Amino acid sequence: MHSLAEALRAAAAAVAEVAAGRSLSGTLERAFEERDRGARGALTDLCYGTLRCYGRVQATVRALSRRDAPDARVEALLWCALYALESGRYAEYTVVDQAVRACRTLGYARAAGYINAVLRARLRSGRSIEARLASDPVACHRHPAWWIARLRTAYPARWQRVLAAGNDRPPMCLRVNARRSSPAPYLARLATQGIAARLLEGSAVLLEHPLPVERLPGFAEGDVSVQDAGAQRAVPLLDLRGGQRVLDACAAPGGKSAHILETADVALTALDVDATRCAAVASTLRRLGLAAEVRAADCCAPQNWWDGKAFDRILADVPCSGSGIARRRPDIKWLRREADIGAYAVRQARILDSLWRLLTPGGKLVYATCSVFPEENGAVVEGFLARTPAARHLDLPGGAAAQLLPDAEHDGFYFALLEKTA
Repeated sequence: MHSLAEALRAAAAAVAEVAAGRSLSGTLERAFEERDRGARGALTDLCYGTLRCYGRVQATVRALSRRDAPDARVEALLWCALYALESGRYAEYTVVDQAVRACRTLGYARAAGYINAVLRARLRSGRSIEARLASDPVACHRHPAWWIARLRTAYPARWQRVLAAGNDRPPMCLRVNARRSSPAPYLARLATQGIAARLLEGSAVLLEHPLPVERLPGFAEGDVSVQDAGAQRAVPLLDLRGGQRVLDACAAPGGKSAHILETADVALTALDVDATRCAAVASTLRRLGLAAEVRAADCCAPQNWWDGKAFDRILADVPCSGSGIARRRPDIKWLRREADIGAYAVRQARILDSLWRLLTPGGKLVYATCSVFPEENGAVVEGFLARTPAARHLDLPGGAAAQLLPDAEHDGFYFALLEKTA
């Protein structure tokens, strides 16, 4: 049995790194090297759960403590322990006892009494603390104040639902490799394994409960991939046909590149500016038995990689705030700054302008983000259309909305379909 104290200690160290401005994924990757699968599961739950509740646990400490924690890791330990208390996964006395032990193993034995006092005060506070938290928007909605304000402006009738979805655990969806099978037979395979799932609009398969990929029949053989149902909407918009030259301009980690190759026999170039992330693209394609030209290159500097032959289709799944997938990467909410949104929009506009020159007349480009902020989405596309006479904005098939907001079935995405008229 793995010690909760050890999990809390490791989670506190990781969450303190996020509070200092570092990415959770890199921090967890280093922590995982020292732990077996069981320990990794507890650590992941504590880190992700704490960061999903970050605004709430911070406000709780401020309400219950009359002094500052003696160290950033002690404060982070309190946040993690408060999440553990509220999660219902552990007995209350166990959390308090194990958090005190974790404090000592962090090297702050003198702070153990402080940890004990704050946690016991939380257990005694009952409804009184809930009333205080409900009056604090950041604690109530568990998002930064600027984020809440932007969503209230953009979605006056839906902003609370968007915020609530951003605090949930994400759904797990699958994409069946069309070169090997189709959704209906794969659903039957899942049923024989006792895995409950259902088909969503399109061909995404939604699992009733997330599970490790090792339990998915045919995963290692390339029969199926994990990909959010919203993300699966991008490739069908390209209207692919055999023999086309296709560019996936920001390809890592490779899910959409694979979807392109599963859909049609095309000549695909998959780019990413990061060589390490390109290795992830190549690994994804190998597992699925697919092949593409994978290059580490900046799509905005075609002179360094382009052969001069125009592409028939381009997918521009551009870097963005990631605000539509915050529940998958809860550190995003606290690492992003409001000024980042404008900076992303400038970069996105530059990518669009650069890629447009590579598209053949009559060709189509899909602009995509995993953002819910209009400044990165419709505003970028409108600006591009205003300065690009040869660009035509096409309606999405079936009258689909350009902006997909996160819900129980999918994350948040934006799609724009552009055609080059000359």
